[in-house]
Amino acid sequence: MRRYKFVAAFFLLGVLAAPCFAQQESLLIGPGDLIQVSVMDTPEMEQQVRVTDDGNVPLAYVGSIHVAGQTPGTAANMIQEALMEKKVMRKPQVTVRMMELATQDVSILGQVHTPGTYSITTPQTILKVLSLAGGLTDSADRNVTVKRNKSGEQLRYYVSNNSEQALSDVVMVYPGDTILVARAPMVYVMGDVGRPGGYVIATNDQRLSVMQAIAMAGSASKTAVQSRVRLIRTTEHGEVELPVHLDAIQKGKQPDMMLQPDDILYVPFSWMKNVAIGSSSIGAATAGAAVYLVH
Repeated sequence: MRRYKFVAAFFLLGVLAAPCFAQQESLLIGPGDLIQVSVMDTPEMEQQVRVTDDGNVPLAYVGSIHVAGQTPGTAANMIQEALMEKKVMRKPQVTVRMMELATQDVSILGQVHTPGTYSITTPQTILKVLSLAGGLTDSADRNVTVKRNKSGEQLRYYVSNNSEQALSDVVMVYPGDTILVARAPMVYVMGDVGRPGGYVIATNDQRLSVMQAIAMAGSASKTAVQSRVRLIRTTEHGEVELPVHLDAIQKGKQPDMMLQPDDILYVPFSWMKNVAIGSSSIGAATAGAAVYLVH
C-alpha cells in the first residue's frame, strides 16, 4: 500500500512539473548568457560559464562548444556527446541551467496602465509581468501577444475573466521579450437609449448580440422607434445599412443578431428623425462617444 502511494505521488509530481519543464525548454541560449553545466554524481565537473559573442562556451575537459540558439536540454545533449567522444566519461548525465540572461528587460506596450520597459532577471508568468505595468486597461484586448527576443516566436495568451481559466495555462515571459496588448474590438449604440456610446467587447467568448448591446446601453427609451433600428456596418465594399426590428427580436419573433467589431446600432427617436439622419452623420457622432466596458 505504501509503495502504491509513493508511486502515485511520484507520478503526480511529474505531471505538475511537466508544464514548467515545457515552458523552460522554450528559452534559447544566447550570447552573454551565464549557464551552469552539471554532471550527475560528479560535482567536481560542475562549472558556470558565460556564452561568448560568437555563441560558444569554453568548457573544461571538452573545449569550446557552440550552444547559442539551443535550448538548455539540447545543449546538455551536445555536451554529453562531447564528453563521450573525448572519452572523458562513458555515460554522463549532463544538465544545463540558465543562471543569468544577458538581456534583463521586458517591454510592455499597448493597452496597459503604465506601458514601458521593466527589469526582470528570471522568467516570470505573463500575469505577473502585466501587473508590473499596472494591468490591462478597460479598452484592452484580452488576446495578448508575447514575442520572444531570441527566437522571434510569437505566442498568444488569453487573459480570461475566469480566474481558473486564466491560471490554468499561463505563458512564461523571459528577459528581452516584448508584450503587446492591442485595443479590444468595440461596438457603438447611438440614438434614443439610456447610455449611448461605445462598448468594448471584453467578454470571454468575445461575442456581443444586438439585445446584449442594447441592454448595456440602458435599453431603448419609451420614445424610441424600435421597429426602425438600423445597423451600420463597414465592409470591404464600404458601409452597408441593415434594418433591425428590435421590437420583433424582443418578442422572440426574430432571432437575435450577432454584432461585429465597429458596428453601429442606431435607435431613432422618431420616424421623422430616422429619415433625416443619415449613416455618415451617425458614424461621425461615434467619434466623441463615451466608452464603456462590457463584462
